[in-house]
Amino acid sequence: MEESSIFQDYFLLRIENIFFVIAAIVSAALLIWPAFTKRGAKEIDTRKAIELINYEDAIVLDVRDDSEFAAGHLPNSKHIPTEKIEERWVELTKYKEKPIVVIYKSGIRSGHASNILYKNGFGKVHNLMGGIDAWKRASLPIVKR
Repeated sequence: MEESSIFQDYFLLRIENIFFVIAAIVSAALLIWPAFTKRGAKEIDTRKAIELINYEDAIVLDVRDDSEFAAGHLPNSKHIPTEKIEERWVELTKYKEKPIVVIYKSGIRSGHASNILYKNGFGKVHNLMGGIDAWKRASLPIVKR
């Protein structure tokens, strides 16, 4: 009878399986990481954005640059470019209790603006998934001024 260590009798502790153990640990960490780093902003689709605007009097905050905003934006939206949100978020303080829908070109960089608002006490911040592009794809109203 061959003498083997008690550790080698178990699958997870065998040296040839260490790659799988490490992969499982990394996968688990990646799955639970968002729960620990969750910011205040929730991702919403166009349907939910319309509900918030129509039924909860949500404020639409467009954080695109000036030329993108001028090319077309949601009706009645407020405009503060993402580069200026840290200086100008105070302009929105009267809306702290209302839902805020943050919109960017494709929805990616709106997270920065949302995080600034959340850190400054805005509890109902939402990012529109897909941004203005998703809004246009859904054939929803756009205004130009």
